[in-house]
Amino acid sequence: MDDTPNLGLPYIMAAQSQKHVTHNEAIRALDAVVQLAVLDRDLATPPISPAEGDRYIVAASPTGDWDGQAGNVAAFQGGAWAFFTPNEGWIAWIGDEDAAVVWSNSNWTALTTRGGGDGNFTTVGINATADATNRLSLSSPATLLNNAGAGQQLKINKAAASDTASLLYQSAWSGRAELGLAGDDDFRFKVSPDGSAWREAIVINCSTGVVTFPFTTFAGLVWRGAWATSTAYAVANVVRNNGSSYVCVQAHTSGSDDDEPGSGANMATYWDLLAA
Repeated sequence: MDDTPNLGLPYIMAAQSQKHVTHNEAIRALDAVVQLAVLDRDLATPPISPAEGDRYIVAASPTGDWDGQAGNVAAFQGGAWAFFTPNEGWIAWIGDEDAAVVWSNSNWTALTTRGGGDGNFTTVGINATADATNRLSLSSPATLLNNAGAGQQLKINKAAASDTASLLYQSAWSGRAELGLAGDDDFRFKVSPDGSAWREAIVINCSTGVVTFPFTTFAGLVWRGAWATSTAYAVANVVRNNGSSYVCVQAHTSGSDDDEPGSGANMATYWDLLAA
């Protein structure tokens, strides 16, 4: 056997001349792979002016001096590139990502503690790839969140009322339904045919608990939402005003106060109380 079984370091053979050549080759290999920390793993083309000792994990479809070395460790030593094929379990630190990866099943994947350590991770992928936006990513036919002896809460917290905290349902990565707090603190049920145009089917006011159905007709009644001035109303239109609901009994365009439901001087001409 001429090389070590794990790192492939060359042995100095008996009666070998120029022993320092073999010894130095082994030292260079150790310098490249021990305490492995690479600068980048996304390059497929060698950098133009590498510094002595620079190390990289070669990206897919490499070219130039890196041709055919995808996934291997490239180390710039003595003015040339040396390549090292990782073995199962090799761990590397990626400098530009501040993340550790491990060689497993012929791929570099995020290093996890698998039950050890402090459980603090930047990203976690379970049978999937996590990224800077989807920091927890799971690919599975089902997901179970079980209790630990009593109840179970799933908490979705947002920083401010103007932010969004919601559950989004998609088809082929295009949004079709969303429920939660979207842009304010009212609870909303939204649907979309294409992930672009959205309609709010149900809105629950966070302060009053009043439920509105912006696009739903009830037995000829048409919900129009909160009453507003300078708005054309037709017979059977229903509005909300000051905590009550009113149905329009005479078509008109609303003014500033005389026809306001519940308080306008002439409101009875245009509105009937539907629900207080």
